[in-house]
Amino acid sequence: MPSSSTPKQFDQFVAFYYTANLTQTADFYQNILGLKLALDQGTCQIYQINPHAFIGFCEKSNLIPSPDACILTLVTQQVDQEFEILKQKGVQVLKPPTHNPEYNIYHCFLKDPNGYKIEIQQFLDPNWE
Repeated sequence: MPSSSTPKQFDQFVAFYYTANLTQTADFYQNILGLKLALDQGTCQIYQINPHAFIGFCEKSNLIPSPDACILTLVTQQVDQEFEILKQKGVQVLKPPTHNPEYNIYHCFLKDPNGYKIEIQQFLDPNWE
């Protein structure tokens, strides 16, 4: 068992969300965001964000996702470039890139086909790893 001074770390991270239309969601995350399909489980598909972080979508026709229930935040140093690419691909813009002094971040908000908010963010705090 790890000592109390050593923070616990897991090998990977996967967050799962529901969708009523897996085909439309797959098109968005693969072809518009450009994520790699890591695993197709039929009614669930998992996309790789980086070597240790993944996002999965499971089709549930009888469930209506609550778009305001979460924000999918993708961290990058190239907020402006990613914003322009996604805007040119027709992704719905909720808020263009701006500085948020309260959290010391630079970010923008877009919307995926399920209505989930996607935040493209850069941490400006020099202590962020």
